[in-house]
Amino acid sequence: MSNASDSRSSRFFLMLTLVFAGEIIFGLPFHTARFFRPTFLEAFNFSNTQLGDVFAVYGIMAMIAYFPGGILADRFSVRSLLTLSLVTSGLGGFYMATYPGVLGMSLLYGYWGVTTILLFWGALIRATREWGGDDAQGVAFGVLEGGRGLVAALLSTIGVLMLAIIMPDAVEAATNAERREAFRAVILMYAGAAILAGALTWVVIPPSKHGGDSSRGVLSVVGVVLSRPLVWAQALIIVCAYCGYKGLDNYSLYAVQVLGMDEVDGAKLSMFGGYIRPFAPVIVGLLADRWAAARSTGLCFAVLVISFALLSMALPDGMGLAIIYANLVLTVFTLFALRGIYFALLEENRVPPFLTGAVAGMVSFIGFTPDFFFGPITGRILDASPGLAGHQNYFLFLTGASMVGLLAVMWLLRLQRATTDATWPTAASLRLPPGTS
Repeated sequence: MSNASDSRSSRFFLMLTLVFAGEIIFGLPFHTARFFRPTFLEAFNFSNTQLGDVFAVYGIMAMIAYFPGGILADRFSVRSLLTLSLVTSGLGGFYMATYPGVLGMSLLYGYWGVTTILLFWGALIRATREWGGDDAQGVAFGVLEGGRGLVAALLSTIGVLMLAIIMPDAVEAATNAERREAFRAVILMYAGAAILAGALTWVVIPPSKHGGDSSRGVLSVVGVVLSRPLVWAQALIIVCAYCGYKGLDNYSLYAVQVLGMDEVDGAKLSMFGGYIRPFAPVIVGLLADRWAAARSTGLCFAVLVISFALLSMALPDGMGLAIIYANLVLTVFTLFALRGIYFALLEENRVPPFLTGAVAGMVSFIGFTPDFFFGPITGRILDASPGLAGHQNYFLFLTGASMVGLLAVMWLLRLQRATTDATWPTAASLRLPPGTS
């Protein structure tokens, strides 16, 4: 009885650690720009286009890092990879707090593209899949995403409180020096939390948490992964879902420029949206385990097509304002739900455990390419037509991405039914080392 209790406790603390680490690693490069977008732009004196170009540097480095990061996850200890990633990412926050220019921030985001992906992402996905076992992948990834959402919401709440306390009472009259002082405190809070998470992973996660060694057959593994249509279909689904998720980064800016809020209230709107994230992935993850992850994904994309289309047409007055708020909430719920289930497709696609890191790395390499192109495209959309028109065009772009995602799900479902597409080679056929499973 004691052993069973200890095992449950160990599993609980392991997932809790993965949840905390899995969100705080992206706090500096993403939370600061998502929850505090107007303040970020003013403090750094960046345009939407310049910030989009900075994110593009991150995207390029992340793209390069995803697949080799998956290979590393199949070879090395999760504990070592996660700890090193968190500490090195947190240290970058101290440089960010000096307010470098566009070049300095581009170099910093390139650095984060390596520290947050090469050493971290594949290890996180592998550890979560192992935690979920054979029949709870939707729950495992749903809990990971939902828990990450709770961490994001709590940290953003702390950040908003810090911003509100340090900024003068008349926020709109704040000087840029006062704005920078307040935002610096937020940056340093995220930096300290990342380093703290690194210490936590070292203490809680076992030193050897991996189950294969696909890195010793790299060429054969690469060939298999690239030749599987299932991999490409899942990657396209993630591309479209991630476009929608990155679309949330501009909700605080939308609140300020279209809904007439000030910077603090705009940050609060994004913060409140973040409190939906702990629930949406778990609810839809339970649905995915019972109904199928692919069909649940298709339902989410259908909802997004309708919601983003309405946001692209609604005017911020009368009934239009009610439509806007309802669909802002609905899109937030649906996008967070999608993030909780699209990696559950690994199990539904019957990916062998020994290829988990490699496949996760490849679908991430392709799937997260919006880190490269989304910011530059949408930054230019917003700057080309400032105000309501620019944001309506922005939502129209997201409508198109969601439609492509729905078509990708239909393709995936067809592939899953085809015997030749759904069959994977064994480790022995790839001549991988004995014991690889």
